[in-house]
Amino acid sequence: MPNKKGRKRRFGSIRKTPLGEFQASYIGPDGKRHFAPHRFKRERDADRWLAGMETVIISGDWTDPERAKVPLGDYAERWIKERPNLRPRTEALYRWLLTKHVAPYLGEVEVGRLSAAMIRQWRADRLAAGVSSSVMAKSYRFLRSVLNTAVEPDAIITRNPCRVPGADKETPGERPVLTVAQVFDLANRVPDRFKAMILLTAFASLRFGEVTALRRCDIGEDAGSVRVARAFVEVPGQGLLAGPPKSRAGVRTIIVPAAIRPEIVTHLGKYTGPADDALVFTGHNGGALRRPNFNQRSRWTKVVADMGLAGLHFHDLRHAGNIWASKAGMSTKDLMARMGHDDMRAALIYQRATSEADRMIADRLSDLVDKHRSGQGEGSETTE
Repeated sequence: MPNKKGRKRRFGSIRKTPLGEFQASYIGPDGKRHFAPHRFKRERDADRWLAGMETVIISGDWTDPERAKVPLGDYAERWIKERPNLRPRTEALYRWLLTKHVAPYLGEVEVGRLSAAMIRQWRADRLAAGVSSSVMAKSYRFLRSVLNTAVEPDAIITRNPCRVPGADKETPGERPVLTVAQVFDLANRVPDRFKAMILLTAFASLRFGEVTALRRCDIGEDAGSVRVARAFVEVPGQGLLAGPPKSRAGVRTIIVPAAIRPEIVTHLGKYTGPADDALVFTGHNGGALRRPNFNQRSRWTKVVADMGLAGLHFHDLRHAGNIWASKAGMSTKDLMARMGHDDMRAALIYQRATSEADRMIADRLSDLVDKHRSGQGEGSETTE
């Protein structure tokens, strides 16, 4: 429409209100008229806003601003519901993060009004309130995933405001690396019905949920192999559920070291029922092992404290097994298969952390340099 000077506007319209303010609007790609979110005191500011919107439309980044008015809490709740393939424990974690750390602080904010500064302040405030960096990293990754969907495929915002460097990183403390002798010592200290469980977890690199979900049919002949086809997960309000392993690569068959097979065979004969679907490792009443129940029945806290390993986690057994496997010179692909990872980053971390062969090569090269410098290396010349 023409402005007050008679100049025809190329894009959009500006109307002067009875209060002397300027209201800008334009026809969007959807054929509907859209108004600026606020009015302007100066016409040139309204012009500038329209120019910006025209640029967004030309670049193909335009989104309907009405759709971006959905509150983050509602959008995140719907995001969780629309992911039916989430593992129960993952869904429970997402709901807890949303309820505890996201919705109370950002839940009422419209998705389209979220900014990088707002996300950064939210994270800083929660850390200052005493929330651990690990929990905040999980909360941030959850929020980023939700807003990634808002960008694509939902197209209600053009850019994810989760742009805080390092906010997605967890920096857990270094875990202890058990020796083979320590694992056998631990296995000999716990009650006999848990001995094979300790050894199999360590030497087959199993997770707690994987080893406790094993059935007799999952153990190969003479305990030569173990098939991981499912895992138990503890879901708040639902109890212990059997589901797929943590990742797609978690479904795997692992060769059991011959040295510990007799202990597993003995365990099957003493503590495992005869049916194919009988759980290999159970409590005294024959039921599935839950983590608190295992800790109590195995006297875990006292046993590891008596060994001088107070604070040792059950997962540290798997950690030790991964370290030993990486020292065996396995390829990254083979290590991933044994660990049950479909992401090579974890395997590479273990390989970098335990590259003794590479250190031996470096030491050998250093010896060659020393010999060269001392005149004893190949091709060195001596003078008389």
